[in-house]
Amino acid sequence: MWSIGDIKINSRLLLGTSRFPSPLILQQSIARSGTEIITVSLRRESAMGPRDGQRFWEQIKDLPVRVLPNTAGCYSAQEAVTTAHMARDLFATNWIKLEVIGDDYTLQPDPFGLVEAAKQLVKDGFEVFPYTTDDLIVAQRLLDAGCRVLMPWAAPIGSGMGLTNPRALELLRSRFPQVPLIVDAGIGRPSHAMAAMELGYDAVLLNTAVSSADDPPAMAAAFAAAVAFGRQGFEAGLMDPRSFAVASTPMIGRAFAPATTSEDE
Repeated sequence: MWSIGDIKINSRLLLGTSRFPSPLILQQSIARSGTEIITVSLRRESAMGPRDGQRFWEQIKDLPVRVLPNTAGCYSAQEAVTTAHMARDLFATNWIKLEVIGDDYTLQPDPFGLVEAAKQLVKDGFEVFPYTTDDLIVAQRLLDAGCRVLMPWAAPIGSGMGLTNPRALELLRSRFPQVPLIVDAGIGRPSHAMAAMELGYDAVLLNTAVSSADDPPAMAAAFAAAVAFGRQGFEAGLMDPRSFAVASTPMIGRAFAPATTSEDE
C-alpha cells in the first residue's frame, strides 16, 4: 500500500483511458489491471461532443476507481490552469495531472510553464500531479511550488521506448526518498514497468501499451503483474551488480585429488 496525501492506495498501476477499441474493452481492461486511479482528458471529452462525452463520463462514474483528470494538449501555463478549473467542476475532484507541452515533436513538458502553472494551481487548492522530465532541478522547483507528487517520464509519450535514462530516474528516487514518484509516459512493455518499480518508484502510469495491444484486457493484467513483482523485488532487496565473479557454491567439502610426489611416480 502507498499513499498520496491522506489517500491510501493498493494498486501501483495507473491507467489512461484514451484510444481503446470500445468502452467495453476499456472497462474490462480497468478491471483486469486492478487499477484504482484512471486518467481522463477534459479535451477528449469535449471533442467527443456533449452526448458521447456525457455517456463516457457516466460509464466512468460507475467504476470503482478514482479519476485523475489531465490537462493534455495545453501549451501554456494559463491554458493549463483554465483547463484544470474546468476539469474540477466537471469531475468533482481537486486532483489534476498537470501537462504543459513545450515541443510538438517529443511532447516534452515545458519546465517553465509547468512550474508556473503548478504554483497557481496549488494556491487554488489542487493536488497537482505534474508530468515532467527526469530533470532533477525541475523536480525540485515543482516540489518548492507545492507539488507533493512527481510524474517523470521514462520516454516521450506513446513511444514505448521504456526507460531511456534509468540513471536519471534512479537519481530522482534517491534524491527524493519520501516523495511519491510515478513513472509516466514511454512504457511499452511489462518489463519496462517492472524495471521502473525495481528502481523503487511508487507507481507506473501508462495507456498506449494497453489500449493498442491485440488483447487490451490481457495486456492490462500483464502490466499489473509486472508492477507488483517489480515492487516486491525492490522491497525484498535486489542484488547489486558486481565487477567480478563471486562463486555461489562454497569451497568446503569440495572433492579434490591429492598432490602427487616424485616417490609416487
